[in-house]
Amino acid sequence: MAVKPSDSGSHKQSLQPVFILHTYPFKETSLVVEMFSRDLGRIAAVAKGARRPLSAMRGMLQSFQQLAGTWSGKNELKTLHDLEWMTGLTLLRGDALMCGFYMNELLLRLLPRDDAHVQLFEYYAQTVQILSALPMPVDGTQLAMVMRKFELKMLQELGYAVPLTHDEHGEIIHADSTYRFEADYGACDPSATKNGLLILGNTLLQMARGDYSDSTTQAQSKQLMRYLLQHYLGEKPLHTRQLLVDLQGF
Repeated sequence: MAVKPSDSGSHKQSLQPVFILHTYPFKETSLVVEMFSRDLGRIAAVAKGARRPLSAMRGMLQSFQQLAGTWSGKNELKTLHDLEWMTGLTLLRGDALMCGFYMNELLLRLLPRDDAHVQLFEYYAQTVQILSALPMPVDGTQLAMVMRKFELKMLQELGYAVPLTHDEHGEIIHADSTYRFEADYGACDPSATKNGLLILGNTLLQMARGDYSDSTTQAQSKQLMRYLLQHYLGEKPLHTRQLLVDLQGF
């Protein structure tokens, strides 16, 4: 589907590719819809009357479906006028569904409003398709690898420093060395600071290649991403992460 250019005079955006991240009630019959837009970043808009049983938009406000949205407004809270299907129905099940909600919560917490991240949008779309294609019952190790890749891609696309091939001084990471990885700085000599966590150079290099097949890399990458996300998210915990931890030690 072709994307129509926006009408800058009325601040209207027409048929913009979006994913629904979250909805919540607004007044008696409406919903606030949090959307991840490919070209405009995170957008909040009111879907008027969407809670009414006969609302045409009600059945389309589903997560993990690539839609085309039309909205308008000058303020932070826009007015959502229409949604259209861009692809067929995408179904996530079981733990893969929980991972999808985990990705949505991460984006809600870390993605700034009105700040486009086209490559992150495309990677999110790819990850949703990967989750939907996983055979049931879903393998927990495979799910964890998919999430590690998404977490890393998200932080890098949002501008957080997660250097994996060079240390804080620009020197090449050596696979047989041990480093201390500190948020906002990267890998350094283990004796240089007590902050961050110890990690093998081989783990960093394998993460850079997207290779999570090694059990040590799986364990250390989980520790690293948990540390980095806690650093950037602050004190408020992620509800979906705790659910995943309870389910399978994610």
